[in-house]
Amino acid sequence: MLRLRAEAALRRTGNNFLLPGICFFRYLCAQRMQKKLILDSDLLDITLDRLCQQLIETHVDFRETVILGLQPRGIFLAELIHKKLERSIKSPIPFGHLDVTFHRDDFRRREIPARASETRIEFTIEGKKVVLIDDVLFTGRTVRAALDAMIAFGRPAKVELLVLVDRKRTRDLPIAPDYVGKYVDTVASQRVLVELEAQGHKHNKIWLINKAME
Repeated sequence: MLRLRAEAALRRTGNNFLLPGICFFRYLCAQRMQKKLILDSDLLDITLDRLCQQLIETHVDFRETVILGLQPRGIFLAELIHKKLERSIKSPIPFGHLDVTFHRDDFRRREIPARASETRIEFTIEGKKVVLIDDVLFTGRTVRAALDAMIAFGRPAKVELLVLVDRKRTRDLPIAPDYVGKYVDTVASQRVLVELEAQGHKHNKIWLINKAME
């Protein structure tokens, strides 16, 4: 498929005679450059430490605070942060997974029904401070759905949002995070890929990818 794309692109420029060699190599290089590393493993670890310190400054001992990771991808980030926080304050913090599938405003619009993930909240959030954690903030619709979904477990005193990546200028709803790992300027033809060791990847990395590569 990639070879066919290269040939089509080069024919448009009249470079047919170079197809077998250098031009195809240059095309491959150009495609690879469209995958940009945003955070490597070391910088990501520093970013997570900073986010944890910000949470501790706000919530201190977390006696009135609970943490909810948003399914499906936000739970891996939430688990990392949860473990770091418990090691720092040396005290358990209520932690759960929240699925928002049936609360999404596009749930009935999809040709293929979305597959629901597990919601695992073994405590009440009534009167508690809730920290929602997701990997990437894009349109804000997932967070809006989360606000609806959590009401089944009580009425929180306050809700905060932590995201690893905030895709600027892509919001459909007036939703802003309280804690951000990194702001990234993106367009509709790009996506942010978060790779974590907890998901089975070799290293923790964050990439900015053009959809044309997929």
